[in-house]
Amino acid sequence: MRYLTDFADQAVIIPLVIAIAIGLAFQGWRRGASAWLLVVAATFSVMLALKLMFLSCTPVFGPFDVRSPSGHVAAATMVAGGLAAILSGRRDIILPVALLAAVVVGISRLVLGAHSLPEVVLGAAVGLTGAIALLRFSGAPPRLNIAPLVAVMVAVAVLFHGLHLPAEAAIRHTAYAVAKYVPVCRGTPQFQRHLAN
Repeated sequence: MRYLTDFADQAVIIPLVIAIAIGLAFQGWRRGASAWLLVVAATFSVMLALKLMFLSCTPVFGPFDVRSPSGHVAAATMVAGGLAAILSGRRDIILPVALLAAVVVGISRLVLGAHSLPEVVLGAAVGLTGAIALLRFSGAPPRLNIAPLVAVMVAVAVLFHGLHLPAEAAIRHTAYAVAKYVPVCRGTPQFQRHLAN
C-alpha cells in the first residue's frame, strides 16, 4: 500500500504538475498550461486551508471524524481527473478517472491508517472539484501529441517515487500556531499537549 500512496506524495505530484505545464506550453497550449497551474494551485490551497482549519481545532470537528483531510487523495483525484479532461477534452471522462484515482489512493491511505473515511472523501471531493474546474478554465485543447506528455509523466513518477516532503509536519506546526489565536481551540487537549512539548 505504501507503494501506491507514494505516487500521490507532494514530492511526486509537484514535479509532475510542473512537467505537465511545461509540456503543454511547449506544444503551444499556453492557456491550458496556465489553467493547469492555477487550478492545481487553487486545489492545493483549498486543501491547505481545510487542513489548517481542522487541525487547529480538532475537537470542534471531532464528531465528523475529520482531523486532516487527505491531501494525497485530493492530489491524485485532481491530477488524474484533470489530465484525463485536458488530454481528451471530454467532461464525461473526468468522473470515472478521478474516482478510480480517489479509490486506489484512498484505500491505501485507509489501510495505512493515515486517514479516516470522511477525510478521504473530503479530499476526493476537493480534487474532483479541481478537475472539473480545470476543464472549464482550460478551454478546448488543441491537437496535442500525447506520447511525449505520457513519457514525461512516467519519467517523473519513476524518478521521484519514494521521496517524501515533510509537508504534513509543517502544516501541523502552523495549525497549532493558529490555534493560539482561536479562543475556542486553545483549551483543547491536543493544543495543551502541543504546548507541553
